[in-house]
Amino acid sequence: MNQDKRTALVTGAGRGMGREIALRLADRGLATAVHYLHSREKAEGVVEEIVRKGGRGAAFGADLTDELQAANLIALVEKEFGGIDILVNNVGPFLVKRWDELEGKDWDAMFRGVLESAFFCLKAALSGMRNRKWGRIINIGYSRAENLGSFPTVTPYAVSKAGLLILTRTAAVSEVANGITVNMVSPGLMEGGALPAGAKVPAGSIGTFADIAEAVAFLASDGASAITGTNLIVAGAWKM
Repeated sequence: MNQDKRTALVTGAGRGMGREIALRLADRGLATAVHYLHSREKAEGVVEEIVRKGGRGAAFGADLTDELQAANLIALVEKEFGGIDILVNNVGPFLVKRWDELEGKDWDAMFRGVLESAFFCLKAALSGMRNRKWGRIINIGYSRAENLGSFPTVTPYAVSKAGLLILTRTAAVSEVANGITVNMVSPGLMEGGALPAGAKVPAGSIGTFADIAEAVAFLASDGASAITGTNLIVAGAWKM
């Protein structure tokens, strides 16, 4: 995928999974906007690595739970690079807390951080993609987002990710005629992530950030033009 004239924005890309996704897309020839909230130095480090490899990148700070800041981020990236062709909504907090100990602020933090931040960026980026009749929107989900079961310790997180999947499929149907695909990549257990206490993990079910980045890179490519509204689960056989 040599897409020298295309630009990707990866939210929450200063570290972890977002960093790996940003670097993978840059390696595929995309100019890459690296978003951060607090990790400015780390985000700038990602940009330095992209530039060192001969790519083009820039770092942008914003609180994506604020609709105006999210819209401003999109505008700044478009001004810097001339447009956004690929949007990866990676931002999303994680909370482990018993459901009967939750407070209103916990629900608000999950909804705004996981669901509304993605919606704000998606909505703001659509205009340019529609004008160009080409776009890729990839939301980072949760491997059990389609499982409407019991989530006693991650209830608001699971509800928010299920909502993100509904948003993904709604936007996919709406935008297919505009040449825009909207998909979700849903990680399972990741190396370096939180493992449930006493979890019995099937062999090969712990993934890496590189696994997620590869899935995102595929969905961002021209070769995935007929794939939209899908939830690509990258979780081995975890909870299968």
